[in-house]
This record gives sequence, C-alpha cells and structure tokens, in this order.
Amino acid sequence: MDYNTILNDLVSGKLSEFRVAPAEAFAFQAALREFGKRAEIVGRAERGGDVVYTGLNEQ
Repeated sequence: MDYNTILNDLVSGKLSEFRVAPAEAFAFQAALREFGKRAEIVGRAERGGDVVYTGLNEQ
C-alpha cells in the first residue's frame, strides 16, 4: 500500500480519513514517522485497536 500518497491526500483534504487496522499499524507508523508533514495529521484510537487518521483541516 502506498502510505505516502494516503498521507499527502490527508494533508491536502483529498481524503477525509484513513482507518488503520492493528495488523498494518507498524507499517503505517513507519511511513508516518518519515512523512515531512506529520504534524498536520491526527490519529484517534478506537475500540478494537483501529486508529482513524485525519488531516488537521478535517477535525
């Protein structure tokens, strides 16, 4: 999966949210740490282990 494109889409507002399941959490976190604009993305943990990421403009 191309997490870089997803992260850019979250920041630009093209994508309103992205849900990450526990199975893909480590891979997504690695991409997020390397992403230059990570301060513009917020994650919200939900019951069951999923995390929903949104851009700051979508909160």
